[in-house]
Amino acid sequence: MLRRTIVPIDSKGSETAMSTYINIIEFAQYLPLVILALALAVVFKPLLRGIARAAVLVVKPKLSKEERLQRRLMRDTMMFKRMLNSMEGSPSHVAELRAMACRA
Repeated sequence: MLRRTIVPIDSKGSETAMSTYINIIEFAQYLPLVILALALAVVFKPLLRGIARAAVLVVKPKLSKEERLQRRLMRDTMMFKRMLNSMEGSPSHVAELRAMACRA
C-alpha cells in the first residue's frame, strides 16, 4: 500500500502573500467610506466651521466693549506703574509719565 504525504511548498511565503491580500481587501472595503466622509467635509466646510466657532463662543464668550475698555485701561495703568517703578532714579521721567497717565 502506498502512502501519500502532503508536503507544503513554501508555506511561509504563501501565508505572507495571503495576509497581504486580506489587508488590501480590508482597506478597499473602508476606502469608499473615507472618500464619502472627506467629500461631506468639503461640501459642509462652512457649516462645520460655524458650528466650531459657536462652540468656542459658548466656552469662551467675547467681551463687551465696556469690558474691553476697562481691561485696556487697567493694562495701561499697570504699564505706567511698572514704568514709574523702573524709573525711580530720574525724577524728570517720572513727572512726564505721571502727566501722561493723567491725560490717558
